[in-house]
Amino acid sequence: MVFSQPLIDATLVRRYKRFLADVRFSTGEVTTIHTPNTGSMLGCADPGNRIWVSDSQKPARRYRHTWEISETTDGVLVGVNTALANRLVREAIESGIAAELQGYDRIRPEIRYGERNSRIDLLLDRNGRPPLCFVEVKNVTAAVNNIAIFPDAKSLRAVKHMEELMAMRRQGHRAVVFFCVQRNDVREFRPADGIDPRYGAALREAIHSGVEALAYQAHVTHTGIHLMRRLPVLV
Repeated sequence: MVFSQPLIDATLVRRYKRFLADVRFSTGEVTTIHTPNTGSMLGCADPGNRIWVSDSQKPARRYRHTWEISETTDGVLVGVNTALANRLVREAIESGIAAELQGYDRIRPEIRYGERNSRIDLLLDRNGRPPLCFVEVKNVTAAVNNIAIFPDAKSLRAVKHMEELMAMRRQGHRAVVFFCVQRNDVREFRPADGIDPRYGAALREAIHSGVEALAYQAHVTHTGIHLMRRLPVLV
């Protein structure tokens, strides 16, 4: 995934109301931008962090700029825009990088499924024939001691997604939770039991029931983000 326009360097003043942040550009101008991330953004949203934002070039839009990348205090670039995760995973499947998800004829995004009327991020199939492959994508930005962790805040919604994947597996379909790790400095993935033990338990139960857990690490730059290699998932 290549950014269509050069990103703009800024300094984070503060993040608030989940979807908003105030930033200072190099010109000294302070403005409010959109924050496309519902998590705590652990380690990525400290006041004073250097960040990069995209410009929609739509002056009429209420928040013209969108937060795309953070630089941690250790100098690590992290892709914080969760809206890009599905696109990154789809590109990895189509390019052959995600070797485990090859052999399907069609990829359909945001398909409703399950008893709770959820939406699956990516549905893979072979000309509509079962079994289908349900892929739930999770954007990962947090890390502790070079270990990627998810979630970075308690998430009942993420637990529900594990339950839905288990239901699809019981029906004979393939079910995958795909952790899209948008940072360069990690060597493995683990559930964040210290933050949300319920999610860790749900992930372990899902894996035990046959749900597959994949984690891929992205190469994050100011010009683009690409998934590049699989990480071990340790539960």
